[in-house]
Amino acid sequence: MSVPMLKIGAVLSTMAMVTNWMSQTLPSLVGLNGTVISSEGTHERIVSGLYPGSEEGWQVYSTASDPDGRCVCTVVAPAQNLCKRDPRIRQLRLLTEQVQNVSQSMEVADLRTSRDLQYVRDSEPLLRGVDGRLHTYVAKPRTLTSKGLQELKGQMSQLRPLLSVVEQYRMDLQALATLRMELLNLSVILTAIQGETGAYDYEELQQRVILLETRLHSCMNKLGCGRLTAVSNPITVRASGSRFGSWMTDAMIPSSDSRVWSMDGYYKGRRVLEYRTMGDFTKGQNFVQHLLPHPWAGTGHVVYNGSLYYNKHQSNILVQYHFRSRTVLLQRSLSGAGYNNTFPYSWGGSSDIDLMADETGLWAVYTSIPNAGNIMVSRLDPHSLEMLQSWDTGFPKRSAGEAFMICGTLYVTNSHLAGAKVHFAYHTNSSTYEYTDIPFHNQYSHISMMDYNPRERALYTWNNGHQVLYNVTLFHVIRGDG
Repeated sequence: MSVPMLKIGAVLSTMAMVTNWMSQTLPSLVGLNGTVISSEGTHERIVSGLYPGSEEGWQVYSTASDPDGRCVCTVVAPAQNLCKRDPRIRQLRLLTEQVQNVSQSMEVADLRTSRDLQYVRDSEPLLRGVDGRLHTYVAKPRTLTSKGLQELKGQMSQLRPLLSVVEQYRMDLQALATLRMELLNLSVILTAIQGETGAYDYEELQQRVILLETRLHSCMNKLGCGRLTAVSNPITVRASGSRFGSWMTDAMIPSSDSRVWSMDGYYKGRRVLEYRTMGDFTKGQNFVQHLLPHPWAGTGHVVYNGSLYYNKHQSNILVQYHFRSRTVLLQRSLSGAGYNNTFPYSWGGSSDIDLMADETGLWAVYTSIPNAGNIMVSRLDPHSLEMLQSWDTGFPKRSAGEAFMICGTLYVTNSHLAGAKVHFAYHTNSSTYEYTDIPFHNQYSHISMMDYNPRERALYTWNNGHQVLYNVTLFHVIRGDG
């Protein structure tokens, strides 16, 4: 076939890719590497064929054709340190460490030898003097007097430390023999590695692989939005706080902000804990406290571009609190929105207004009396909190367990309890809806917060005093040029 690769769309008019972007990167993000906290407080490994450990490399888990002839692939993006997991790189690392150990041992031996040699040189005149007197006494025994014998004994006492120096020399000779064998072994290993790599420059190959990894990540980022098709098994990050609460990282794309925030409770709370990294959050260390000037209601808070957006207690007022300046930048009423348990999710908890962010921006999920309690979705301007556009989904909010946005689509769960699943989806780009059947494991049986983070492509949940993450699988359709 002579069709160019870039024109493969002429042969396959539509190619579908199902990408599980976070299945490798998420455990390393939180610093767990596949470890979860069990209900008994012990640690256990997650064993799953679909979600591999961080030590595995590039993987294409499945490829198949659907009835329409489209290629359906399940792809897991590799970690950036792929080459570091190469066995030859490990051998080279061990080789370097062994060379360093040998070098350090030789440096110690050299310093000790130099010191001892100087001692021998300093003792040389005394040794020659003793040797001369002994020869004299042997040749002329009558010249040996009591005084001369005492002087000879004193000189011999001064030379006695030479015995330990000689013994150290003997031990150093044995050590040098051992080091010689180690160097021979290292030479054999290095020769074997060179034989495996052949004529290629391994550093160059590693750089090429890193470049390809970067291009793949860039490609997947360009894929951007897709439809939710699956939710992974839960990854328990930490068990802390009360039954209700929320936790989050900054949802702004792009962002290098690694901080994590935790807000315990849903009623009149004001204390926000800010952790430096996800690792610090899992250990409960390195945090600062923010005391909000206005208490919050519910658990539907979101951090977006360095600011916390939340619902002010007993009102439909939205508040923007800037973390670095510790000031309120903005307050604005969400016109007509119910509050104070007028239209909460099924679990209650003043969850009338739920703020969230996805790849397309900042959103508010709520309802009002004119909408008969159906879920409303409004896109907000993060700088003014003005409503840019609103949609009536037609789904009753009290029948929803939780909701989250992915790529402009609102996904709604049918319960906050065990057995919950993603039951409903409303697409704002087409103002259409559909019923879905996407199950997920509600491990601790009471979810009071569920939000999608577009930076991590993961769901953050607060589940009965446990902070839990879920990976998501998105379905992408790439249409080729005819």
